[in-house]
Amino acid sequence: MNKLTVAPELVCPAGSLRALQAAVDAGADAVYLGLKDATNARNFAGLNLDDTQVRDGVEYAHARGAKVLMALNTFADARDPGPWQRATDTAVALGADALIVADTAVMAHCRDHHPGLRLHLSVQASATSHAAIDFYRQRYGIQRAVLPRVLTLQQVGQVIRHTDVDIEVFGFGSLCVMVEGRCALSSYATGQSPNNAGVCSPPSAVRWRDGPEGVEARLGGVLIDRYAPDEPRGYPTLCKGRFSVEGQRDYAIEEPTSLNTLAILPDLIALGVKAIKIEGRQRSAAYVAQVTRVWRAAIDHAVASPGRYAVQPDWTAMLARHAEGQQHTLGAYNRPWR
Repeated sequence: MNKLTVAPELVCPAGSLRALQAAVDAGADAVYLGLKDATNARNFAGLNLDDTQVRDGVEYAHARGAKVLMALNTFADARDPGPWQRATDTAVALGADALIVADTAVMAHCRDHHPGLRLHLSVQASATSHAAIDFYRQRYGIQRAVLPRVLTLQQVGQVIRHTDVDIEVFGFGSLCVMVEGRCALSSYATGQSPNNAGVCSPPSAVRWRDGPEGVEARLGGVLIDRYAPDEPRGYPTLCKGRFSVEGQRDYAIEEPTSLNTLAILPDLIALGVKAIKIEGRQRSAAYVAQVTRVWRAAIDHAVASPGRYAVQPDWTAMLARHAEGQQHTLGAYNRPWR
């Protein structure tokens, strides 16, 4: 059978119950969400779901044939892993179809206390090779792995060819320019690691100030960018800041743009990618609905007519509205110099 006839699962963000419903209604095969605490990597005030909302969301999704994945993807505090253990028990009780996990202690708890629970290896685990993924499969029963956004298309294919674990990749959304799970950059400015606190830039550490040279963005008191009055401003993170080095002001690592893999969607499917993830639990329900509709149409088109697949102008126009810096990139998927 031609691999292009097998549709990958479309996995969409749900930072709220409304966003969950919007994703399901727009054609998501699965949604992923987190609880209102530091057990998930989008620990913002006003974001995520309480127990009642999760239960309602699971009921809504299941009634429409969609799955609910619970993200427990920060690293447990060695002094007190209890909150992470209780969160896994809560996810099971609320009917989650799978957990997205990064910490081996959390995986071990699931393995020992919920052996029938499906586990997905979070991008926060930083598994970039088939050997690493198989370690988690053998020890903890991982059934799917989400790859960090640092692999080329060829490297993704290499991983898929050498593991029986289903592979999920990011298809659209903010592009992390670091290796997820290994990044502690913001902790130098804020004292909090994104791997434990759940956010790259804790809101309490972010400050905006109007100055004579423009709007200043500071993180933990460190000036990381300055914007002209009419310049688009993204949420400030150290890795995407602009700094002056030898008289030249530029991005320290890579210019922030949004990952958009529509152009290589048939290639991802042909490699055997089992799921395409849309980033954006911190985004609005309108964002979720619009982006999900585009990707639902694109996946259906790629599977139904693989030889005639082409990125449609209206898809590009819609996604451009949500791109960071109004730009798109294929990120590490396309690195010809490697």
